[in-house]
Amino acid sequence: MMVRFALAVVAAVSLALPARAGVDIQEVTSPGGLYAWLVEEPSVPFTALEIHFRGGGSLDRDGKRGAINLMTATLEEGAGDLDAQAFAIARDELAASFRFNVSRDSLSVSARFLSENRDEAMALLKLALISPRFDDAAIERVRQQILSGLRSEQSDPNNIASKKLNALTYGDHPYATSLDGTQESVAALSRDDVVNAYNDVLVKDRVYIGAAGDITAEELGILLDDLLGELPTGGAPLPGPAVVDEAGGVFVEPLDVPQSVALFGHTGIPRDDPEFFAAFVANEIFGGSGLQSRLSKEVREERGLTYGIGSYLVNFDLSNMILGQFASANGRVAEAIEVVREEWAKIAEEGVTEKELDSAKTYLTGAYPLRFDSNASIARILVGMQLDGLPIDYIETRNAKVEAVTLEDVRRAAKRLYRPDDLRFVIVGQPNGVESVN
Repeated sequence: MMVRFALAVVAAVSLALPARAGVDIQEVTSPGGLYAWLVEEPSVPFTALEIHFRGGGSLDRDGKRGAINLMTATLEEGAGDLDAQAFAIARDELAASFRFNVSRDSLSVSARFLSENRDEAMALLKLALISPRFDDAAIERVRQQILSGLRSEQSDPNNIASKKLNALTYGDHPYATSLDGTQESVAALSRDDVVNAYNDVLVKDRVYIGAAGDITAEELGILLDDLLGELPTGGAPLPGPAVVDEAGGVFVEPLDVPQSVALFGHTGIPRDDPEFFAAFVANEIFGGSGLQSRLSKEVREERGLTYGIGSYLVNFDLSNMILGQFASANGRVAEAIEVVREEWAKIAEEGVTEKELDSAKTYLTGAYPLRFDSNASIARILVGMQLDGLPIDYIETRNAKVEAVTLEDVRRAAKRLYRPDDLRFVIVGQPNGVESVN
């Protein structure tokens, strides 16, 4: 009962902070040279720590796809002299939360802990990061969980569409394949492969750190040196930029389902491009999160071709895309594709209206402060800013950059961003009247 109560306290305090537009970020350099961004919030005795190692699943060795994912999922399955069960009990008794996750571009460690248990919680996390056991039994247990997920994905149209789009887009780059691996590659992984993956990724010269909560800059510096100071430097080399296949067209993957899933898009715009904010606003108007976007109006509301549709700018470390998605009854997919194409060409040729621009600005600037609703979200944002190469005052200046976007800026960026001839669709299902270039 006490463990459940303590965990509930952590969850409650992590959500207790009010939304804040102003965030005071401190730069912290530990005595040992580790660099971090910190937002102090002493009003609640709780801290969120976010640690990301650049490289992530893209660092899998040749023929070992899925090794980094398997390793990441096994990190807290026992460490030091604690087996998996003992580690979990120790973590829960401290009311701490540790989450390990891997994406294409980074491996993330998310820690949440009460101030009174800070030292003990960080000592436990250090065991997982510095002395993971990688017991054979734990590896096998996690392997079977991953294999079960991979089997389920074989009949998931969304997953099939995503894998097909990535394969078409990225060729022989690591982005072309799932970081989960395949059933064959995961089944063949050995403990040595897991250990190699650990050595390739968890290195302190590629670490990015954000913290928010009840901790001072001096305390954070000492904590980081103790937590991460023993990690090695110089992991596996990062892959080069992805060379994207620009061929447009429609590619159909047959699947016996009553409703087809569609992914569409082409290359986008870099995060540091001078026209990024104009493109960002343009996409909010075109296919953003609200029901007032052009795609939602034309495809969903006017014609009833789908229950939901949207588009988004996707900025990975090694590629930039603009992508969208929808699902539609097999008999209506062809019409939905044509409407998307028409709207894609229309915004490129005509731009947007002043009313659309004003509405998008109001939404984007009003919604932004709501992201800073907890220490956990703030710590995560701080790391994301560093990984994206954003300046430390970005939070203060971001809304001004949105407000500064003019109608002409959006029209110019839209003409550059939306390229109808390059538009690629991947359809999974049995769409009627859709001719595939497969």
